[in-house]
Amino acid sequence: SFVGSNAVTVAPGATGSSKSYVFAGAKVDSIIARYDDTYKFDRLDLLIDWGWFWFFTKPIFWLITTFFSVLGNFGFAIMAVTVLIKLFLFPLANRSYASMARMRTVQPQMKLIQEQFKDDKQAQQKAMMELYAKEKINPIAGCWPVLIQIPIFYSLYTVIFISLEMRHAPFIGWIRDLAAPDPTNIFTLFGLIPYDPTIVPVVGHFLHLGFWPVVMGLTMWVQMKLNPPPPDPSQAMIFNLMPIMFTFMLGTFPAGLVIYWTWNNFLSIVQQWVIMKRNGAEVDLFGNILQSLGLKKEAAGK
Repeated sequence: SFVGSNAVTVAPGATGSSKSYVFAGAKVDSIIARYDDTYKFDRLDLLIDWGWFWFFTKPIFWLITTFFSVLGNFGFAIMAVTVLIKLFLFPLANRSYASMARMRTVQPQMKLIQEQFKDDKQAQQKAMMELYAKEKINPIAGCWPVLIQIPIFYSLYTVIFISLEMRHAPFIGWIRDLAAPDPTNIFTLFGLIPYDPTIVPVVGHFLHLGFWPVVMGLTMWVQMKLNPPPPDPSQAMIFNLMPIMFTFMLGTFPAGLVIYWTWNNFLSIVQQWVIMKRNGAEVDLFGNILQSLGLKKEAAGK
């Protein structure tokens, strides 16, 4: 990358000089920052492409490297940053989960409305809106924690993908590179079967599924079971398929990103459980899991 000086005006018969600098090397943030402090180049920090959400990406990178200087492990640094993000978003999550708890308490009334106006969808929607207004429920409140996670997730992906500091950075156990996918694979029983599923045409790429993506999918599934299944069978089917879809989608993502999402899911489960209990909602997590597995049929018919 070339860094030029300001334009020089040379008068007739006079001489002038101009000095330019060339940066040739790895784009390590600390090195670029040192050159920037020394020479005061204009926008030298743009040598590193922080992406569209640079206002999220740069602070997240700074937080991760700061925690790394204390903890000595980028994986634990990512987990510490996740806790900070959860604390920062706590007011939004608190309102969201409180609204979901109130929605849970009016489930019997919602079912009564659906049965009463099952042949009139317009009247059913109107009655639902009146119920929401009466109980001060925001039906889309549960979407906000997920929506706000999208730019944060993308920013963390950018940090792991572009920062040389995390290349070949180990976590614990078999994770020796947080910037690479989990090397284990459940389809080979974690290496016990000497077979490479990725050679299968078309679908082989999706048959590499490590331990951490599986744990991520399980935590996502458990989190969804904190809520009762949707009354609409089509919606229930979509909700049940989402953890499976995300498990395979994130199976090829960097391990650091999967660890972040898994830890974030676990913290969300604890947070949602506490907030819903505090708001008087009955949380039958074990019962919901049994019902989704078809082992609690009597609950489904009530």
